[in-house]
Amino acid sequence: MKDAVAGLTPLGLMVLALLEEGDMHPYEMMRLLRQRREDRLVTITNGTMYHTVARLERAGLVAEVGVDRDGNRPERTTYAVTVSGREAVGEWIRRELGRIDRPAQFRIALAEAHNLGRLEVIELLRERRGALAEQHLLHRNGRDSALQRGVPDQFLVELEREVALIEAELRWMDDLIARLENHAFPWGPHELPAHTERYLADRKAARL
Repeated sequence: MKDAVAGLTPLGLMVLALLEEGDMHPYEMMRLLRQRREDRLVTITNGTMYHTVARLERAGLVAEVGVDRDGNRPERTTYAVTVSGREAVGEWIRRELGRIDRPAQFRIALAEAHNLGRLEVIELLRERRGALAEQHLLHRNGRDSALQRGVPDQFLVELEREVALIEAELRWMDDLIARLENHAFPWGPHELPAHTERYLADRKAARL
């Protein structure tokens, strides 16, 4: 499992999480991810999608469950997530959600964090918050020390920006953790209602 998780790309993680919703062919996966604007987070092309699915199948994280042919369209192979695939989703999110040194992976982990339980997510976010607070103190003290030594402001504007961004993220994280702790909104599939008509319509449109 460690090898499978280590080789799992952000797009691969998103494909596995998407298949938790049901069996799909790669074209449907691609259309759904684009409809949901997940291409903000990862690059999604025909080539990368089919290559990713093939790698997931070789790793035993997805399995072929059928081949469909509609009219004159090419055959479309449908895939399902395997037990190993489901486990890999959780392990990948756990690995990335508490870290501060891989911002691109953190965004994916945060987007898919609902695949973990509420309490576990709170714990991982607190871990990240602690590391961010240490980084904030280090950068802020470094800037203050530089100013005291007479370093001109023009050489410190990037560091000033970094301090401000970390401060904003710390405020955001405190708010999110508080909302999670107070059950201010549903978390995880078991707390959400059944699929809505809008969701079913989007799935149908993505299959066309």
